[in-house]
Amino acid sequence: MVVDVANVMGSRPDGWWRDREAAATRLLAAFGQVIGQVIGQVIGVNTTGPDGNSLRIARVVAVLEGAARGAVPPGAVRVTDVSESVTSAVSMGTDSPTDSPVVEVVEAEHDGDTAIVAVTEQLISALAMSPGIAGGVLVVTADRGLRRRLPPDTMLVGPEWMNRLIDR
Repeated sequence: MVVDVANVMGSRPDGWWRDREAAATRLLAAFGQVIGQVIGQVIGVNTTGPDGNSLRIARVVAVLEGAARGAVPPGAVRVTDVSESVTSAVSMGTDSPTDSPVVEVVEAEHDGDTAIVAVTEQLISALAMSPGIAGGVLVVTADRGLRRRLPPDTMLVGPEWMNRLIDR
């Protein structure tokens, strides 16, 4: 799962604009709880995958931009080389490039949308080159322009889906 953090953060008027880095840190910490979960089978969560079926969240790659850059709570790792992180995780046959599941944080060099497109393309490519690993890439964003830029086989959900999932 690739998360447009700015889009999810901005979907709730909870004061995030006063301290974007702190708000992003809180969100990243919450995203960690979904790694490994089978959505649609979690008791107490009224959420399914984008097609109405259950799905397992193997990894969370969160993209930060602007004033939210720098947010990395405990249990998250900053990823500087996304392609290396993606390749190593898939080649090791694991769902995460580390021993325990963590939120992988990508800090966009310029704009978040371009970084999200690049990360999504890299994940899809890595999955395609690993025939023993089934799966797809789910992107969390409501940004219509970004959605048009993503590869056609990307699964999409909006920030409300993620908000329900993390009980926000």
